[in-house]
Amino acid sequence: MPAFTKRKTKLHVQLTHSDQATAHGGQLLVDALCRRFGLWEKIHAQPSLEVRKRTGAGFSPVANVAQLLFTLTSGGASLADAERLGQDRVLMKLLGLAKGADQSTLGEWLRNQTPEGVRALHRLNAELVDWASREAKPGRWLHGGQVELFFDDTQIEVDGRHFEGARINYEGNRALSWQNLFYGPWLLDGILDGAADVSEHLPVLLDEHQHRWEGRASYFYADSGSSAGKYLNRMERAGFSRWSISYNKWTDKLDLSAAELPESQWSALPPVGQPQEQYAWVKHQPGECEQVQQFATVRWKGEGDLMWRYAYRVCRPGDNDSPQGVCERHRLKGAKEQAFSEVLSGLDLHHPPCESLIANQAFYAIAMLAYNILITLKILDLPDDAQSWRIRTLIRYLLTVPVTVSTHARYEMARICVPAGWLRWWRLFVDQWVPKRKPGRPALEMVDSA
Repeated sequence: MPAFTKRKTKLHVQLTHSDQATAHGGQLLVDALCRRFGLWEKIHAQPSLEVRKRTGAGFSPVANVAQLLFTLTSGGASLADAERLGQDRVLMKLLGLAKGADQSTLGEWLRNQTPEGVRALHRLNAELVDWASREAKPGRWLHGGQVELFFDDTQIEVDGRHFEGARINYEGNRALSWQNLFYGPWLLDGILDGAADVSEHLPVLLDEHQHRWEGRASYFYADSGSSAGKYLNRMERAGFSRWSISYNKWTDKLDLSAAELPESQWSALPPVGQPQEQYAWVKHQPGECEQVQQFATVRWKGEGDLMWRYAYRVCRPGDNDSPQGVCERHRLKGAKEQAFSEVLSGLDLHHPPCESLIANQAFYAIAMLAYNILITLKILDLPDDAQSWRIRTLIRYLLTVPVTVSTHARYEMARICVPAGWLRWWRLFVDQWVPKRKPGRPALEMVDSA
């Protein structure tokens, strides 16, 4: 018989209630990071998020935001998940919440939000990104000393005709458009609505945040949806050091210009065994463009091809950039697209929770906060060998750890069960960032109370 195989367990099984235990002990880390940033106080100071007529009753905005945020960072994705999390009395006590709201209360709060309240959540998210980027080690989020920015649109498909703002998209499905701007690894801003153009909100996002990268080394990526002349005009004034955008929609004139280039303008063919590609600069002024644009061009022939094939990247290159260098740098856009996919899959944001557009806008603004908090926790505090962890990995192995609570004569003790290999890291984090209970009766913190 082999030394290691599958056998029946020898343990006796006993069932008990969970009044003194929770499986979400890692949310203490999320709460500690929010305290470092001052998130709870900042939310409490936003009057536009308050929708109650009697502020002495019910759940405050900070309690609702906290419950939704802890739900998203623990793997939940819906208001029903938030209600179930709110019923975890040990977790609520661990996080300083007297109780959690049910899904009807959370949905009503989301539906009663105003555009100003949604903008307040977006401003808090941008402040979090500013703070995190100042606190983080440059090597953990800059690329060659440059800030990398990425814009993209995703279609949030919905079922039914009652989702406010949804429209039929280019694939024939009813969907909401979520257009986002990434700043390094953080989701800086996003607009959720029924936009028909996949880059409709790019100028608005650039106007809102241009001061964050202007005057410093930066690189911007976008796909071909942002290659229309009106967007290229705005890119020229965006303050980026360098940028590149995929260009594959209006290539007829570019193909003619590239075919007319003399052989001396193309780079030499690489040695046999490497991709047989050649690179050159092509200049062209697309319709609606205010000035001539520079295109990094690559050509190649497939097996059996008689004619060249071409691909283009419209760009603002650096002084020493080559067309090959621009094309190779632009391939990094694929990693940015994976980060966008990570937002959707890691937090399971494929399904809006409400039919009301303003409610969904508020929910997705809180989701941006949740994503950035997890990314910030990883970049600021996790060791180097954990920097490649995905969101789901963070939730599964760092935040989903058991906690038991025991009552003593004058205090209650929470015991967090962590893997042996992470015990030292947890001790250092708790000693530095988790507030200690002082002697005597603890003071009531209004920003943490329901």
